[in-house]
Amino acid sequence: MKHVFLTVPLLCAIVLSGFAQQTPPVTTIHNFTVQDCINYAYDHQHDVVNSKLDVTKAEYHIKETIGQGLPQISGSASFQDYVKSPTILFPNFITPAVYGVLATEGVKNGSGNTITVPTGSPQYVQASFTQKYNSALGINANQILFDPNYIVGLQARKTYRQLYERSLTRTKIDANVNVTKAYYQILVSAEALKLLQANIDELKQQLDETMARNKQGFVEKIDVDRLAFQYNSLITNKENTVRLLALNYELLKFQMGMPIEEELTLKDGLEDIKLDATIADPLGDTSVYHNRIEYGLLETQKKLNEYDLKSKKGQFLPKLTANASYAPSYQTNNFSDLYAQTFTSSYIGLNLSVPIFTGFQHSNQVKQSKIEVQKSDNDLYNIKNSIDLEVSKARTTYTNGLQTLNDQRKNRTLAEEILRVSKIKYEQGVGSSIEVTQAQTGVTQADESYIQGLYDALVSKVDLDKAYGRIK
Repeated sequence: MKHVFLTVPLLCAIVLSGFAQQTPPVTTIHNFTVQDCINYAYDHQHDVVNSKLDVTKAEYHIKETIGQGLPQISGSASFQDYVKSPTILFPNFITPAVYGVLATEGVKNGSGNTITVPTGSPQYVQASFTQKYNSALGINANQILFDPNYIVGLQARKTYRQLYERSLTRTKIDANVNVTKAYYQILVSAEALKLLQANIDELKQQLDETMARNKQGFVEKIDVDRLAFQYNSLITNKENTVRLLALNYELLKFQMGMPIEEELTLKDGLEDIKLDATIADPLGDTSVYHNRIEYGLLETQKKLNEYDLKSKKGQFLPKLTANASYAPSYQTNNFSDLYAQTFTSSYIGLNLSVPIFTGFQHSNQVKQSKIEVQKSDNDLYNIKNSIDLEVSKARTTYTNGLQTLNDQRKNRTLAEEILRVSKIKYEQGVGSSIEVTQAQTGVTQADESYIQGLYDALVSKVDLDKAYGRIK
């Protein structure tokens, strides 16, 4: 019994552990409209997140530029222990000078003889001017008083920030377009699945009725086979569409920056999307250029090129800086007395740098910058033509897409009517099963064409909004 009681807690722990391992992880479920998906992408999509980081990085770069004009202060400290002090050779002017004075004055030595300059005196004497222990502290300060490059850098900081903010806007627009198209793809796939299921249900009923009539001897086996062939084809199409629908959901989550394992359902339906022909009307003015972020980016780049040209021209101007230094130093042959006495030096001053001749480097740099400005003008002219072409293409594609979609709707109605009449004729014995089969095939093809036309119209609407710069 003791053994049993000891193993019960262990068994409970094992059982509970097994339940814990089998418990599925909690999955986040999202029910989003298309705008919800777009907003989610603005916060999580990879390229958008990196563009936001670039904006933050640009802010730090601007602060770095501003910091160059603030006082630059640095400190220094040093210590040396001369194991062997450096020695300098000096010409021996001491011996002749000292002994020459003694000889001139007739000074006598201890023996009573007049002192004379000793012969064989060295030509050079060794001297050391360095103490064994040396230490120095220092603080230096520099301040820009006039620097054309720094002034231009300050003037350009707003434009520099604008460049990255507009790059972020362009990235958001791209994310908006990709998410919207992926969202629409799911809606269209769901609609295709709905039509397939309706055709399958109708064909299944027709197949069951035909099989019953075949057993009664009213129809031939080939009529059953024809319907069974169509039914199997529709089942296969449905299974393929289901798998594609699952893949489309994963594509949408990828475009949003959402983890694939999270659940996502869609709030919006096809009925919430307005396909209005009037949105393709030409604007009749040039405001479309300024609505396009690509045009704004090129305008910003041109401003930066103009600032660069201004900076290159500023290289011909002088630069003026102020500087100051305070440096206490210490030296002794006894380490314990190193900091007993201070020898201080300090100064304040100005530095003026005036370019006189730089080998024509600056003039050639100015010419290169002028070319970059000219290229920016060419880019702005070219993008206007590109936007005009894109708008014209998008407008034509959207108009054609609406026309095609309307025709496909009519064709679906006609195909369903042909199938209805064919079935009546077949049931009354005045039509053949081949007519019914062909009519059923026509309905399937009409549905497929309608689905393709629906997707093309939706995508062309997104492209049209992007071409007109309506996506903000």
